[in-house]
Amino acid sequence: MSGFHTRQIIVDVDGDAFRLRVLADLMQFSDPDGHGARMGISSAQWSLFGQVWPAGRLLADTMGRVDIAGKRILEIGCGIGLASLVLMRRGADVVASDVHPLTEGFLAYNAALNGLPALHYRHMRWDEALPTLGDFDMIIASDVLYERDHAELVAGVVSRHARPRAEVFVTDPGRGNSGMFTRLLASHGFDVRESHPAMEGDDGETRRGRLLHYRRGTARSVA
Repeated sequence: MSGFHTRQIIVDVDGDAFRLRVLADLMQFSDPDGHGARMGISSAQWSLFGQVWPAGRLLADTMGRVDIAGKRILEIGCGIGLASLVLMRRGADVVASDVHPLTEGFLAYNAALNGLPALHYRHMRWDEALPTLGDFDMIIASDVLYERDHAELVAGVVSRHARPRAEVFVTDPGRGNSGMFTRLLASHGFDVRESHPAMEGDDGETRRGRLLHYRRGTARSVA
C-alpha cells in the first residue's frame, strides 16, 4: 500500500496474542481519490481507524468472555477490528462494519496474520439504513460517542438492527455523550449496567474506562 506507513504490534487479550498491522502513527494520511472525504472523514480523523485504542482493548477483553453461543454479533465502527478478531477466534458469527475506505483491507490482512479466515465485513454509514445487513443478538462498539450527534446515530443503528432479545456493549473512555445514548436506548426498551474497569493504553498508563452493557429481553452474559 502506498501513501502511508504501517507497523506491526502484538496485543494480548486474556493471554491470547494477536498480531496486528496498524498505521505507523496518527500523522498518516492518504486519500488520493477523495473517497474518505466523500464519506465525511476529515484529514484529522483519517488515521484514527488505524490504531488500537484503550477502549478497543477493553471491548476485546470483554468479548473474550461473553456468552456467544448461537448469537449473531455486529461490531460497528470497528476500525482495526480487534474485538471482531477475538470473537472470530472463539468461533462466533460476527460481522464487522465501518465507514473508513481502508478498513476492509486491514481487517482481511490482520485476520490472515492471525491464521483466521477473512472477517465478514460490511461498509456502513450510521446515518443511512442498510436493510440487507439484517438483525443481531448482540451489537458492540468502542469509543463511538466522541461527537455530540453520535449518540443519536448509534442508537439509530441499534434500533434498526437489534433483535427483540438483544444485548449492546459499548466501551467508552469517559466522554460526555454516553448519558444521552443510555436514555435513547432506554426508549427502545434497554436497561443498562455500567462498570468502570481499568484500561491500559499504548503508553502503559492505566485509566478508568466505562463499560456499558445494555440488554433487552435477555439474561446478562457477563457476571
